Amino acid sequence: MGDLGKVLVLIGALLIVMGILLMVFEKLPLGLGKLPGDITINKDNFTIYIPIATSIVLSIVITIIFNLIFALLKR
Repeated sequence: MGDLGKVLVLIGALLIVMGILLMVFEKLPLGLGKLPGDITINKDNFTIYIPIATSIVLSIVITIIFNLIFALLKR
């Protein structure tokens, strides 16, 4: 159970960091959310935003981060 607790604390810390990054997301010059594969549809009363390219980039980055973390925890 101790190892599970460590993993949960680590995941919680990562979620906090990701939440802080999302709060200051607009101020970061990363261009995420405005990539060429992101789809925005504006109609009269609504807007649909589908961040396909941003989702792929974030998925790759998060996968690399988790792989590094789990590789360090296995030591």
